[in-house]
Amino acid sequence: MSDVNVSTVVPVTADQIWKMIGGFHALSAWHPAIETSELEDGGRIRRLKLVGGGEIVEKLERFDDSAHTYTYSILEGPLPVRNYTATIKVSPVDDGGAKLEWSSNFEPAGLPENDAVAAIRGVY
Repeated sequence: MSDVNVSTVVPVTADQIWKMIGGFHALSAWHPAIETSELEDGGRIRRLKLVGGGEIVEKLERFDDSAHTYTYSILEGPLPVRNYTATIKVSPVDDGGAKLEWSSNFEPAGLPENDAVAAIRGVY
């Protein structure tokens, strides 16, 4: 299994950044590679259309609005991974800003591990 963990601190509160990115359906509003997001299955599945073509289907595994975190898995898509699970989390930091973390665990598929890790890191 491979892991990718990326984090950044932003100069807004955790509540402010969560309002922007925290919805499972919000990815197309802030991620430049996502053209559209369509919800299915009562909001538990999102179908992401990628800029330039392609599609990723993801399943919401866990969502905790008060803790500012959600976990999802990839069901279908062009990324070189299988058994992919990721978590997006926002937490406050001491100076009043927020730390945004995006982490995942997966098995490389079709590419060497370093290349699969680089592909996922590029998404984040």
